[in-house]
Amino acid sequence: MYNALISKEGDTFIARCLEIGTTSQGRSDEEALKNLKEATELYLEEFPEKKSGKVLLKKFEVQLAKTKGCIC
Repeated sequence: MYNALISKEGDTFIARCLEIGTTSQGRSDEEALKNLKEATELYLEEFPEKKSGKVLLKKFEVQLAKTKGCIC
């Protein structure tokens, strides 16, 4: 079993497989996930997965530095 991260960019849903790195898209999240499944299956036929252990999913925050001016 794999995990998918789905985001919306404009009118398109982008689906990414976190473990394998495959990416696909669709007009809905369901279509993007269906297309991702197909893309991942095709990828794994060509490049069989090597078991590497557990995958950890961690969340983190980023704090942006505030600048008063920029010399660009």
